[in-house]
Amino acid sequence: MQKLNIIILIVLSLSTSIYSQENGTNIQEELIYGRKHGMALTMAVLKPKKPNGKGIISVVSGNWISSHAHMKKYFLDAAKPFTDNGYTVFLTMHGSNPRFDISEAATDIKRAVQFVRYNADKFNIDSDNIGITGSSSGGHLSLLIGTSDDTKNIESEDPVARVSSKVQAVAVFYPPTDFLNWGQSGGYMNYLQYGDLLAQSGVLGALKFNMFNEAKFVYEVVDNPEKLKEVSKSVSPAQLITSDDAPTYIIHGDKDTTVPLQQSTILQEKFDNIKLPFELIIVPGADHGWENMNKDRLKFVKWFDKHLN
Repeated sequence: MQKLNIIILIVLSLSTSIYSQENGTNIQEELIYGRKHGMALTMAVLKPKKPNGKGIISVVSGNWISSHAHMKKYFLDAAKPFTDNGYTVFLTMHGSNPRFDISEAATDIKRAVQFVRYNADKFNIDSDNIGITGSSSGGHLSLLIGTSDDTKNIESEDPVARVSSKVQAVAVFYPPTDFLNWGQSGGYMNYLQYGDLLAQSGVLGALKFNMFNEAKFVYEVVDNPEKLKEVSKSVSPAQLITSDDAPTYIIHGDKDTTVPLQQSTILQEKFDNIKLPFELIIVPGADHGWENMNKDRLKFVKWFDKHLN
């Protein structure tokens, strides 16, 4: 009886599934990759018919909101170009705006990378070559993982935390990249000045950062202008680029009214300055999304094929 209880506990903690199905191409299950504030962080694993031994994290995000409804409606189909070409895809949820800000979401995705890497043998993928993809806010978080410092902590009691959070290739659509230079040099996007606009856009909670006050045991909104700028910089991929960052591929429309094309061109300049692999494809006349984007995801596949060796 005790042995049975242990088996049940392991199943619940490692592979708690909301659904498990075979739809011809993918076998899907949902796993818990981390926990915070008493809640589970989950990812859905899509396994290809003919695995190539490589894994791609797909960030389930729009307006820095993760939801199962969007995952099922949009992200399952968006994963098909990858699974059709042998990639195991991890549809990854994160703590969502408005309850959690961007820095929290980024911490979640870093944990997801570590979880996938730690369990690489279980997923039958190469732990040294993991890619990441996303669109808009999902693209931003993907780039943030590609440019941020490694969070590996070799002294942690948690074995997952002892492996690297770095990815080896990034491919995204129309991402925010620099909140200190939004649309133009010096165009600092912050809630103190643009709160009403951010609220109308549904992203105020994502950019209204909170920090933990240990003395009061409470989270407090960052309202000091200098501290806010410091935090904004820490979640701006264009401000974080170093020579060890992942090769990056971006597709962006030149008529984007949500995230200006300038956000991708400014990142391109930073990558080019230190001669890191980078490619920007500009889609003429395209706004924030267009029809049949899976054709463009096939370009992502080629990028991952090239850089996940």
